[in-house]
Amino acid sequence: MSLREVNDLSFDDEVLRADRPVLVDFGAVWCSPCRLQEPLLEKLAAERDDVVVVKVDVEDSPVTAQTYGVRAMPTLVLFRNGQPTARAVGLQHPGRLQALLDGQG
Repeated sequence: MSLREVNDLSFDDEVLRADRPVLVDFGAVWCSPCRLQEPLLEKLAAERDDVVVVKVDVEDSPVTAQTYGVRAMPTLVLFRNGQPTARAVGLQHPGRLQALLDGQG
């Protein structure tokens, strides 16, 4: 299972107008930490039905990356009701990912 990819054109519909929280993984195919984190995010997405997990390739979607101030990868941004509510930069361990989603991070 791979994470659904959103881009500059689909971001508003897929993330900002979502009916539940969305964790966005901003990364790039050449980013080693991004590739290491992806299986953790896939597992998280499979375990939790209360959140949607998607990825944005910053090279394919520079407008969205710039809009949300992505300067390092991976950057995770949690959106609730169309607003960014939490952020984590760099490779995150599973406990940190859970805490981020549970509002403790």
